[in-house]
Amino acid sequence: MQITEGQYQRIAPHLPKQRRKAQVPNFQMLRAILYITENGCKWRGLPACFGRWHTIYPRMSRWTKNEVLDKVYEALQEQIRNSSEVLSRDSTSKKVSPNGAGARR
Repeated sequence: MQITEGQYQRIAPHLPKQRRKAQVPNFQMLRAILYITENGCKWRGLPACFGRWHTIYPRMSRWTKNEVLDKVYEALQEQIRNSSEVLSRDSTSKKVSPNGAGARR
C-alpha cells in the first residue's frame, strides 16, 4: 500500500506542521505507518528506507494521543461525502452453498 503525492496533498492540511527540519517528513511518516499497518511487522522491523523506527514510532504515538489520524480520517470521509464520486461494492457474484442459503436438506 503506497500513498501518492496527490493523496498526500489531500491529507497534508490536517497534519500538524513540522516545527523544525524534521528527520522524517510527514509524507515519509505516513508511508511508514501504512507499511507497518499492511505488513503487521514490529516497529523494529521497519525497513531503513522509511527512516529510524525510533524516530517514527514516538511521533505516531503522539499523533494517536492527539487524535491526528482520527481527524484525517474524518476529513477524508467528509471529502468523499461532498464529492460526486460514488463508490459501491457488489457482492452478488459470490456463490453461497445451499446450506448457507437456507435450503432444506
